[in-house]
Amino acid sequence: MSFSPATGVASTVVHTPTDGLRHGMIDLPTFDGTIAAYHAAPAQGSNLPVILVVQEIFGLHEHIQDVCRRFAHQGYLAIAVQLYQRQGDASVYTDIPALIHDIVSRVPDTQVMADLDASVAWAARNGGDPERVGVTGFCWGGRITWLYAAHNPSCKAGVAWYGRLVQGHGPDHVRNPVDVAPELFAPVLGLYGALDTGIPVADCEAMRQKLAAGNAQAKVSEMVVYPDSGHAFYADYRPSYNAADAADAWERALAWFSRYLKG
Repeated sequence: MSFSPATGVASTVVHTPTDGLRHGMIDLPTFDGTIAAYHAAPAQGSNLPVILVVQEIFGLHEHIQDVCRRFAHQGYLAIAVQLYQRQGDASVYTDIPALIHDIVSRVPDTQVMADLDASVAWAARNGGDPERVGVTGFCWGGRITWLYAAHNPSCKAGVAWYGRLVQGHGPDHVRNPVDVAPELFAPVLGLYGALDTGIPVADCEAMRQKLAAGNAQAKVSEMVVYPDSGHAFYADYRPSYNAADAADAWERALAWFSRYLKG
């Protein structure tokens, strides 16, 4: 199987304007130097709720940056980090198995958690409220969303888009969402597709059971499975895009974050 992030159904690609926003690439200080990140926020305002936007397996490309701008227009400071920077450049790959083997499988979860913590610290210094943190991620980032919601006590909400639930991509991925589900610091909304061949509905049901048996934040978490969608149904630059389900899921995500970060 091969795929290039540059391909897709061009007529569906969303380009969110930057009017009224401050945005751009930054050098994010983290535990071993700096890594690249993109941020977007309203041009005016301070003490903004923060949303960490976690990339797909393809890295910090234009779609993920556009998602940051979408959240910024809703009043959030959104930041997305180039989480593979130490391991390699995902943008040069056209073959997904090779990308997973060479880069994705070699990115430790501990490294990712530290870099996301660093992005919260940056946001706090640049107009964000570190006590109102949300996290959302897509594909690879969907799995990370669950893990971060069990990592940072200041995280107040998560929205996980079609992230793996019972396994990671390599030996450094020791714990997975089903393992941390009972001990969440923040309620998570899971958005999945019933036609996703990599994440069977049985995995979603297993996650529901784990959440139901977990702590208070786990119990109020939700799993939504769209019967007519597969993997990456929100990715408007890919053939997998399902416009109707993407729109519904986006509204659910905004309502979820509004409830827990703005309420």
